[in-house]
Amino acid sequence: MVVVVASPSPLSLLPSSYSLSFPFPAAFVLLGRRRLRCRPFDSAAASGHLGAISRRLVSITKNPSLRAMGDEVASTSAPPLEEAPNTEGDKTGSVKQLLSKLVKSSLRATFPDLLDIEPLVAASVKFGDYQCNNAMSLWSRIKGSGTNFKNPNSIGQAVARNLPPSDIIESTSVAGPGFVNIILSNRWVSERIHDMLINGIKNWAPALPVKRAVIDFSSPNIAKEMHVGHLRSTIIGDTLARMFEFSNVEVLRRNHVGDWGTQFGMLIEYLFEKFPNWEDVGTQAIGDLQEFYKASKKRFDDDPAFMERAQQAVVKLQGGEAKYRDAWKKICEISRNEFDQVYQRLNVVLEEKGESFYNPYIPSVLEELTSKGLVKESDGARVIFIEGQTIPLIVVKRDGGYNYASTDLAALWYRLNVEKAEWIIYVTDVGQQQHFDMFFSAARMAGWLPDPGEKMFPKTSHVGFGLVLGSDGKRFRTRSSEVVRLGELLDEAKARSKAELVQRLNENGKIGEWTDEELEKTSEAVGYGAVKYADLKNNRLTNYTFSFDQMLNDKGNTAVYLLYAHARICSIIRKSNKDIEELKTIGSISLNHPDERVLGLHLIRFAEIVEEACTNLLPNVLCEYLYNLSEIFTRFYTSCQVVGSPEETSRLLLCQATAVVMRKCFHLLGITPVYKL
Repeated sequence: MVVVVASPSPLSLLPSSYSLSFPFPAAFVLLGRRRLRCRPFDSAAASGHLGAISRRLVSITKNPSLRAMGDEVASTSAPPLEEAPNTEGDKTGSVKQLLSKLVKSSLRATFPDLLDIEPLVAASVKFGDYQCNNAMSLWSRIKGSGTNFKNPNSIGQAVARNLPPSDIIESTSVAGPGFVNIILSNRWVSERIHDMLINGIKNWAPALPVKRAVIDFSSPNIAKEMHVGHLRSTIIGDTLARMFEFSNVEVLRRNHVGDWGTQFGMLIEYLFEKFPNWEDVGTQAIGDLQEFYKASKKRFDDDPAFMERAQQAVVKLQGGEAKYRDAWKKICEISRNEFDQVYQRLNVVLEEKGESFYNPYIPSVLEELTSKGLVKESDGARVIFIEGQTIPLIVVKRDGGYNYASTDLAALWYRLNVEKAEWIIYVTDVGQQQHFDMFFSAARMAGWLPDPGEKMFPKTSHVGFGLVLGSDGKRFRTRSSEVVRLGELLDEAKARSKAELVQRLNENGKIGEWTDEELEKTSEAVGYGAVKYADLKNNRLTNYTFSFDQMLNDKGNTAVYLLYAHARICSIIRKSNKDIEELKTIGSISLNHPDERVLGLHLIRFAEIVEEACTNLLPNVLCEYLYNLSEIFTRFYTSCQVVGSPEETSRLLLCQATAVVMRKCFHLLGITPVYKL
């Protein structure tokens, strides 16, 4: 279900002569995206009583994920040199974060004079469950300074000795040049999984270094239908928002729709010309908005007199003339209704603050930038020169009009000053990278953002993504070279999914066990999920080839395979005829078989995978985890009998834990799970 928060544009609330004038602390730039659904307009902001920007520069700590190996291994165990941090009662955060606390305590005890050391902890496969990789970098700092340490290995030995006692760690060893290998306690892993089953997977949410973020995604243009080009921004942005929200970050989902600009003069004038009584005719006057846009554009290009009237219409619209403002609102309303149909099908929630929302703020933003000496005159335009760039950032065009950059400057100011966002993320195609580089540079010049090397907040990030290609390696289009409408693409995904499902059920004789409603819902879940997963499983920076045949394949790394894998786990639990809720309260989990332990370890790493995906803004990291989880479960189920075995209770709980984690992965990816094959 989509929640739509609609509110009037600031322009509809202000008189046409209204001019905002209030001090802006600095400036920024953003590029042509768009966004959707409006929050109520902040009248205090419009009145000019906004506070100075709160920079809240918060230090970030990054734990680089280093994989290392060595050949010398020495077991270590010794009492700590300082009191242990309370990790036993701390159920929140990832395993990596909990171990980092222990390692940090050891580093403080081992090197009390080096207060800037941060623990380098990473999951390991070959030499332990986790590994601390601080020794080599520490040796490079202290060698030759009269230290008692002889080499990196001796540093690793000391770090391992000084680890506080903890139920988390079973044993440690030191390999090669000081790599501290950590083996987790089976009992602790089992209890952590059991605790999740009882108290919910929310307890596994990672701790991120921000409390509020803006994620700017989807961003279609008003009067243009959503097409496959909007698919990646919408899907990637929604997944990032879901992961941040799961991590207890307040996410402002922003859809910066293109609802302002010269094209509206063309559309309004064409509406008036074709339907003088358009107010009485209503929505029927426009009909297919895409065709209406094409017709008005052709008229604009072919008829100079019409072009002149359209340009005058822009002036009247921006001047607040009621007739033109009403027509503009009607066109926007029709577009939003069409957008909403797509968002509802994708189960995506957005809040609109489009270009028109920020328009009243632009003059004061540019005034502030000018007072800081950033805005210069160049060839009749007003620009900001960015060091290292061959072209300037244009903020006012030669004709005096505003552009994407000026709107984006105002939007960024609003997000920093009014919405108090600590991390502002823009999800657009990689083709806009230069604009964002210039935009973020201008912001730093204006003093809004710290230098990126300082690892401080607030900060901005551009989440670029590649193209959706057809089988010919070119942009994905219809046979008639038209862009593929997103609604039609989803229709086909559902239809193909349903056809394959019906065929499968007919072949195994189970079609009679399914109701029409079940067929419809499962076809939607699998079809739409297949489209989303086929996009998200790729590194977003790369292009990917759109293929229904591949994405609807029930073998390999596809949503269909994963959804059916989840349904099979649910079937195992159902066929046991055991009450899983009762088993949670009376049973326990043991990890005695190697494949049980591998599955348990993979389950508890879920939180740090979400943390990594959020930190690097890469949804494919979560997809890889989910696929690996399915493969690991298959190995477990093949080698470990579940129903009827002496370990039935423990293994059913492991099945349930796997299903719970899979469902959370599906949720974060915006995919609806299926429970029945």
